[in-house]
Amino acid sequence: MKIGVLKTDDVRKELVGEFGEYPEMFAGLLRSQDPELEFITYEVQHGHYPNHIDEVDAYLITGSKTGVYDNKKWIPPLMDFVRELHDLKKPTIGICFGHQLIAQALGGKTRKSDKGWGLGVHTYEVQETPSWMSEPMNSFSLLVTHQDQVEALPPGGRVLASSEFCPMAMLQVDDHMLSFQAHPEFTKPYSNSLMELRREAFGEEVVEKGQASLQNDIHENVVARWMLEFLRK
Repeated sequence: MKIGVLKTDDVRKELVGEFGEYPEMFAGLLRSQDPELEFITYEVQHGHYPNHIDEVDAYLITGSKTGVYDNKKWIPPLMDFVRELHDLKKPTIGICFGHQLIAQALGGKTRKSDKGWGLGVHTYEVQETPSWMSEPMNSFSLLVTHQDQVEALPPGGRVLASSEFCPMAMLQVDDHMLSFQAHPEFTKPYSNSLMELRREAFGEEVVEKGQASLQNDIHENVVARWMLEFLRK
């Protein structure tokens, strides 16, 4: 399977040497489950798109420090592309910003949450177990870094997992779009380094709580298998 990564941001320059860029993080995560996967990166933040929508089998939209509601010239064309993917029922996964963008582009609503920053390890309760989820769990935990949240579902959307902090944490739209607010591609060392780097912006108390949560288990490999099962169903 060939996956097109729609890259919407760059890793902070202070961290990229140790941890790589987002497409490398996703490739590492997903190839741990299937070493034969192929990846093509499209720098959509710079206006680079596939020549034809079917030159890959599926798409993955990365996270970004940008809000989907921000006045950036590259966001409306990306929303148009998401709507095209939806119309053509192209298998697509959205992560963090990608999760929010899918909802916003298809008629839902994303905004900055009054709950503030979510950092570190968060746990989600599974609300629905679709047939493609061959390894069902009652709950799962992943790393997060977000302030924005989806607050209204798009038509055809349903909530697969939620938490008190983030009620719309894992969504499925019809049978071809899946999205997560959390970051299965993040590692604990990367999350910790990011919190340290942005300690002043995040706030001392939130960072301390986020760093303390890193002792908890995460289920990135289970989620990676879910992602591949969804794309292949």
